[in-house]
Amino acid sequence: MTEKVVAVGREISLAYEEIGDAGGEPLVLVAGLGQQLHSWPDEFCAQLAARGYRVVRFDNRDVGRSTHESFRPAKLVSMLVGRFPAGQYDLTDLADDTAGLLDAIGLASAHLVGVSMGGMIAQTVAARHPDRVRTLTSIMSTTGARRIGRPAMSTTRLMGAAPPKTRADAIDRAITMFRHIGSHGFPFDEEHVRERAGRGWDRDPSSAGTGRQLGAILKSGDRTPSLRSVTAPTLVIHGDRDRMVHPTGGAATVRAITGARLETITGMGHDLPKGAWPALLDLIDNHARATRSTDARDTTAS
Repeated sequence: MTEKVVAVGREISLAYEEIGDAGGEPLVLVAGLGQQLHSWPDEFCAQLAARGYRVVRFDNRDVGRSTHESFRPAKLVSMLVGRFPAGQYDLTDLADDTAGLLDAIGLASAHLVGVSMGGMIAQTVAARHPDRVRTLTSIMSTTGARRIGRPAMSTTRLMGAAPPKTRADAIDRAITMFRHIGSHGFPFDEEHVRERAGRGWDRDPSSAGTGRQLGAILKSGDRTPSLRSVTAPTLVIHGDRDRMVHPTGGAATVRAITGARLETITGMGHDLPKGAWPALLDLIDNHARATRSTDARDTTAS
C-alpha cells in the first residue's frame, strides 16, 4: 500500500491508497465523519483484495492528508438553525470529490461502499453520477430526514466534548467513544482502537475538519427526494445496536431507494468489529458479484 495524493478538481486534493491487483474489480471505500482512510482496517481491505477487488480507500476533504479548508466551522447550535459560514460545503461537494478521485485514478465506474457519513457520500454519488456507480453499499448510514437515524442522547453528549489536545487524549477519547457506540454484541478490541486513534493523530492532529464535515451533513438536510433517483443496485447494512445512527436510518434508506434491500447484523453498533467481518465481507462481495457477470462497462476511463 503506497499512499498518494491527487488533484480531484475545484482546488481539492485527496490522499488515497490502493490495495490489490490493479486489474481487479474496482471497489472504493468511503470513510465516515472525521475518519481517515485507515478507518477501513488494513486486514479488512486485504481480505477484500483477496476476493479479486482493486480496493481504494481515501481521506475525505478536511481530514488526514487531503485538502483542509481554512474557515472556522459553525457551532452546532448555529448549524441546527441553518446558519453556516461562507465556504461551507455540503455532501454534493464531497460526492463530487469522490467522482473526481475516480477520474484521477482512471476509473470510469466502481463499486462504492460507504460507512456512516461515507454512506451518505456514496448515496449522493449514486444520485448525482449514476454512470459511475456499479453497485452501492451503504453501511450504518441514513437519509438526513428529520427524526430519522438520530444519535442517542448519551452519544450526543459525548460528541459535544472539547477536542483532544494531545495524542494521549485523542486515544483516550476514542476508547471512550467506541466503548459507547461500538458493537456490544462483539468483543471490544481496545488495542485496535488505540492504534487507529494514534495513527490518526500522527497523520492529522487537527479537529476543525470534523466540524466542517458535520456542517456538510447538516447543510444537506433531507436527501430523500434525490435518493429516489438512484438506479445502482443498493445494499443497506445496519447493526441493531447502533447508538450513533439509529437503525431507523437504514430502514429509511431502503424506503428511499427503489429496489434496495436491508441486511441487519445482530450485535453490531457503529463500528466494524472483527467478529462481524465474515458477514460484512460476504455481503459486500456477494452484492458486487451479482452484477459483475452482466456489467459490461469498462474498468478504466476512456
